[in-house]
Amino acid sequence: MPVTSDVLRGSLGSRYQNIQVESVPGADAAVILGGAFISDPSWPYPTATSSVNRYWHGARLYHAGRVERVLLTGGRNPQRPENLTEAQAGAIFMRDMGVPTKHTVLDNQARTTQQHVGYVAELLEENGLESFLLVTSAMHMRRAEAVFRAGGLDPIPVATDFHVAPGAKFSLRRFLPSAGGLGGSTAAVHEYVGFWFYRLRGWI
Repeated sequence: MPVTSDVLRGSLGSRYQNIQVESVPGADAAVILGGAFISDPSWPYPTATSSVNRYWHGARLYHAGRVERVLLTGGRNPQRPENLTEAQAGAIFMRDMGVPTKHTVLDNQARTTQQHVGYVAELLEENGLESFLLVTSAMHMRRAEAVFRAGGLDPIPVATDFHVAPGAKFSLRRFLPSAGGLGGSTAAVHEYVGFWFYRLRGWI
């Protein structure tokens, strides 16, 4: 049911504020966690999923002068080695959003949230970047922030891609089963399972 989906997703996303970029503290870079693009060499352009809000928000932060560089993360699907990496697909999007290529840094290796930490740390050091905004979906931020901190980094969380608005009005339709409700609940359960799996592995 949509109401169940909203409760589950809201319990994750409500930990973070959805604020104007002008209110975000400045930093050397914005680290945008991947997971928003599907690519195929037979297509002229990558296809964006709903998580593209991560990249859109990163572009907002750049144009608002909150950061000087944008670090894009995400490797290649091992089943499709001919495809673009997530970071490469994201770089195309950022270029189209007016972020100069010379101001982007790409991590083309990491394929999981846990793997991002090591590659991002190396790239930050190589490029002389110290402070950074961690940009990802609101539901994903709890796990992402925890794993970065466990890895010895000090991210400033900037959540985006919120799906549950506060104070939703009563509607009978929210209590009727739907594919959308199932999809939202599945995404939330994925995050809860991922968080506790990471904790069991000692990654957070």
